[in-house]
Amino acid sequence: MAKNALAQETVFALRETIARLEGKSLPALAAAQASQAGHPAGGDEARIRTGVDFLDEALDGGLPCGGITELRSDGLRHAGALSGFAMALGCLFQRAENRPLLWISDRMTASDAGLPYPIGLKRFGLSIHRFLHAAPNRLEDALWLAEAALSSGIFAATFFEVRGNPAHFGLTESRRLSLRAKAAGRPLLILRHGGEEEASSALFRFHVEPSLASPRRLPDGSMLGGSIGSSVFHLTLEKSRNAAPLSLHLEWNHHDRRLIALDPTERAFSFERPTALSGASLPKALDRQDPAPPLGAVLAFDRAS
Repeated sequence: MAKNALAQETVFALRETIARLEGKSLPALAAAQASQAGHPAGGDEARIRTGVDFLDEALDGGLPCGGITELRSDGLRHAGALSGFAMALGCLFQRAENRPLLWISDRMTASDAGLPYPIGLKRFGLSIHRFLHAAPNRLEDALWLAEAALSSGIFAATFFEVRGNPAHFGLTESRRLSLRAKAAGRPLLILRHGGEEEASSALFRFHVEPSLASPRRLPDGSMLGGSIGSSVFHLTLEKSRNAAPLSLHLEWNHHDRRLIALDPTERAFSFERPTALSGASLPKALDRQDPAPPLGAVLAFDRAS
């Protein structure tokens, strides 16, 4: 199994190199090969559209309903952004199908990043009555549960958290989960906290980072200065049929339950700068005076003898 998966990754890399040498994009190359083979590009499996046209195009029509999509972050400091984007996708799956979601937590990650909070999930747009949570003690138990969930076919999507790149979750396990997902026609989203890129059977892989939120929009269309609006995610589509990675900023509107693409030129501030930032280099939203009023007169009392 591991050799087959590694061979597929090698073939993908070779196709990508050939496409670049011929001056073609990888989606166009895949479409030409599919046309010669007599079937549509990207397969005929069901897809869930994100609502962002250029992202859906890069995903061959949307998120696959019968395969693995991987989401990864650089560390636990970005666990909120990674989990938030995953739950936004969960809302899309819930809207498409009246089925529950299963969230399989990683014990080590939960000890640092916390567990799903029902009230927060509801405000984010999820139906908590159709949200199931599991926290196995061992990775082997979590893998078994993920396979069983996919085989049952009763979940709109299954989310599987894992920390880093554990030795017992490699190509063999990824391939087995992929076969289960394809056979059942159900999606599996792997959340890799603090993990590096590695060969897997995932159809797509996103790198997720937090981004600056826009101010809240008032009913008249103006922005409320100094406020914090909806969650914004900085995404890089690292693995897809595209020859080059796709980078974008998406805002999650929990009222309408939809993703909105934002102008990347307005998202220049980086959270990863190691040095202290001067007030002149900070965005206006962060370079504002403290709105708290002064404390006023301070009274001093004699010390009791």
